[in-house]
Amino acid sequence: METKPKILIVDDRIANLISLEKVLQDFDVEFVRALSGNDALKATLHNYFALAIIDVQMPDMDGYETVELMRTVERTQYLPVIFVSAIYSDEFYISKGIESGAVDFISKPIKPAILQGKVKVFLDLYRQAEQLRQLLHEKEQTNKDLKEAKEKAEYATYTKSMFLANMSHEIRTPLNGIIGMTEILENSELTKDQKKNLEIIKISGENLLSIINDILDFSKIEAGQIELDVFPFDLEKQLNTVYNLLKFKADDRHIYLKIEIDDNVPRYIRSDSLRINQILINLINNAIKFTERGGVIIKVKLSTKKNAGSIIKFEVQDTGIGIPKEKQGTIFQNFTQADASTTRKYGGTGLGLAISKKLAYMLGGEIGLNSEPGKGSVFWFTVKVEFANADEVEKDVENTGVEVNFSLFKVLLAEDNIINQKVGSMVLKTLGLYCDMVSNGKEALKMQLRNHYDVILMDVHMPEMDGLEATGEIRKYYALHTDKKPPVIVAVTANAFKEDRDRCIAAGMDYYLSKPFKTNDIKQVFKTIASNR
Repeated sequence: METKPKILIVDDRIANLISLEKVLQDFDVEFVRALSGNDALKATLHNYFALAIIDVQMPDMDGYETVELMRTVERTQYLPVIFVSAIYSDEFYISKGIESGAVDFISKPIKPAILQGKVKVFLDLYRQAEQLRQLLHEKEQTNKDLKEAKEKAEYATYTKSMFLANMSHEIRTPLNGIIGMTEILENSELTKDQKKNLEIIKISGENLLSIINDILDFSKIEAGQIELDVFPFDLEKQLNTVYNLLKFKADDRHIYLKIEIDDNVPRYIRSDSLRINQILINLINNAIKFTERGGVIIKVKLSTKKNAGSIIKFEVQDTGIGIPKEKQGTIFQNFTQADASTTRKYGGTGLGLAISKKLAYMLGGEIGLNSEPGKGSVFWFTVKVEFANADEVEKDVENTGVEVNFSLFKVLLAEDNIINQKVGSMVLKTLGLYCDMVSNGKEALKMQLRNHYDVILMDVHMPEMDGLEATGEIRKYYALHTDKKPPVIVAVTANAFKEDRDRCIAAGMDYYLSKPFKTNDIKQVFKTIASNR
């Protein structure tokens, strides 16, 4: 007999629990009530849940603490959690909720349609997972080893990918509005206090995006979807960029940040600068975060000198809290921090060092640390590089410096989210680009056939007709009308996986822009379009 999926609902007011059940009464589920964080933890010991909906503000143990404790137990480690709150609705608290392990955050009063839509997604994921689990159980009767292999290869990968794709899309869509509008406001006239408040919004949005990117990067690396982009670059310039990016964080904590480059380190090298930066930023961020007195020194050395295949060593030395010897062997494992209290005090996903380790190996090097509690840590990694010269780097820079007369482009923006319509049009306007706007694929097709735009910025997920279908119909039209010039179609989507990009290109789209995007992202796309015209 098939059992109903269970939903754990947690709130210290019984009236709120009854209200949640009423909103979700049409779902064929069993509700389990909990009036406190402790009651919720007890309920998870006796039940397997498809989803938990937890109020943030509760006496004794709030929602954040409850979820953090859930994540330490195997059976609730990956339980999807939606936070609800009538008080905490600022981006800081939403970011804190995601950091503590939630997948979404809804402010009260709850809009029934929004909550129902999100619950439906997770119930569908739960039922699909249950169906797959039943299939694997049947196979176990004849071959236990096959069952375990399929469970790891299919169930884990499928469920994780579906969950991450949904989370990415749901969070990146509003983030596009937040980060895009923040960037626009930065260029307007603001008072000193307004600039300070805007900086808080910007940091909160970027912190949330960093968490999402960590999770997605980890998933992509595991799936073998990350490829290195090797090209010549100026190492000294790159290091100074990283230094300038993080110096203000060190200043905020009243600690020093220094950089020391040995004289024999080559200035121009050939490697993946983006991935080197990613490891450096992660290690330096951690060093700053765990250092309250003293400071952080970035040291760069040449370990092995060969024209083709030299080894450069990067060290990040801090005077922070240090790491006990017994914890050092696990620090680079997935979702791991030095101890349970670290996450609560300092935040973080526990994925940064695991990602850095995998990237260091991809770059032909390795990673490690030396640390002593109370005396600080030295995290280091090596990278295999080739020597380059100034001419190669300057040539590469010249190739990206195409001057574009943006006013010559006739642009259509197809986007169903009203906030993202406004942000997109304002970003385009700052570049001298003016656009017409539509809210779905049907309207995009109709407007294109009428006005013949040069460029269409096409959202993938839209009602009535999505961006992929609309692109297909546009391509069919221009295949039959060869006398007309077809538009360049740029996919604009909150989905960030390689398969999403592949689907867009296969549908006939020319370029791919992932939300949340910034003004410079749009600018680079139009420069590329201009250089290929």
